[in-house]
Amino acid sequence: MPNSEPLCLVIIPYDRKKDAAGKVVDYETVYRRLIVPAVEGAGLVPLRADEQRSGCLNFSQPLERLRYCDCALADISTGDPRVFYQLGIRLAVHPVPALLVYAAGCAQLPLEAEDLPAFPYRVSPHGQPMHEAKYRALLTQRLLELMDGAGESAVYRGVRGEGEEGRAQRERIAGRELHATVFANLLKKGRTGGIAALRELQSELGDLVEVDPADLVELLLSYRAVNGWGEMVELVRQMPPSLAGSVLVQQQLGLALNWSGEREQAEQVLRQLIARRGPSSDSYGILGRILKDGWEKALEKGELELARELLQKSASAYLKGFEADWRSTYPGVNAVLLMELKDPADPRRREILPVVHYAVEQRIRSGAADYWDYATLLELAALSCDEAKGRDALGRSLAMVREAWEPETTARDLRLIREARQRRGAECPAWADYAEAELLKAAERGTARP
Repeated sequence: MPNSEPLCLVIIPYDRKKDAAGKVVDYETVYRRLIVPAVEGAGLVPLRADEQRSGCLNFSQPLERLRYCDCALADISTGDPRVFYQLGIRLAVHPVPALLVYAAGCAQLPLEAEDLPAFPYRVSPHGQPMHEAKYRALLTQRLLELMDGAGESAVYRGVRGEGEEGRAQRERIAGRELHATVFANLLKKGRTGGIAALRELQSELGDLVEVDPADLVELLLSYRAVNGWGEMVELVRQMPPSLAGSVLVQQQLGLALNWSGEREQAEQVLRQLIARRGPSSDSYGILGRILKDGWEKALEKGELELARELLQKSASAYLKGFEADWRSTYPGVNAVLLMELKDPADPRRREILPVVHYAVEQRIRSGAADYWDYATLLELAALSCDEAKGRDALGRSLAMVREAWEPETTARDLRLIREARQRRGAECPAWADYAEAELLKAAERGTARP
């Protein structure tokens, strides 16, 4: 006899999986002890989207489940591409919104989950669900609310346009594309005219709540390009809350506050972002930069105890950023650099340096290299006292200089390495001094070496 109870499609990975930061989620236990009881408590029958573990999608039963189950729940904790593939199909073919769940504290989610019907739960360091009774009850309640208020999801409504509605949607898309092109040209002119020109452009936008979020983000980045730090902070305050709270905007807000001299507030913004949205190489990299700037200012003021504390915190933040994504070389090279600057130097730098070197070499082989990749190799060569690699990286770096501040920043890092070694009485390679001088010459010219 057919089952008349409504079905809940559960889109969830299998077995135990790690996120980008190395945190483990035991999905089998989460499914069995948390999700299944919660789904059944809502009067639904749990059914996994794809019960095949082979890694390939069987386009028969799974597609039927994605299309016809009464509601859906998807776990996006580790950014599993299989989950997102199935979730995308479900959102496109079924009108009832899907409920997203995720393990709180995992690496930064690939979606702005707070803008969707998302539900966090907690897992132990071993990936086991915690406070199960509490989260089962809460999850059951969310499922009941989802079913009681079931209506067409925005995704389903947006992709199923037909006839006149479909033509109207295509016209709106074309209009938005034209507007984006026009606005991009206005921003380009605004950057040339400086902060005042961008302010005037912003005033012409009117109520920012009604402005396309993409335009506001581009305006924010344009203020950054002309050092409009105060304008960036004020623009974020005027943005709609959903946009102002997004990862990208909060990261830029932290940078703007730091450059405005509000280091403690900037640090707070980044720490709150990491606590709310999870660790990421970008968020920790920016936090490391804020703390590094604070360390340099403390040194200038002779506040040695504060400087030591900030140096330790900055190195830790950069290291966490590198651990969140081993391919991200920016936090990696800064972590190694600051470990070198400690007194005594942190011995872990010898273990991490080859990993950073491998990551940047892989990026260069991919064909996406820019000035910073070769500058990173130069700094790594200085840290490992490898003259041959250092001279080669110097030449490649100078050939790719775009703006004066780039070689100036690298020269500063080489100076910091030299000064740290001098304080310890360690050898300072002569070729590194030569590299520092050549970079400063390039900064004075503001262009690449002929």
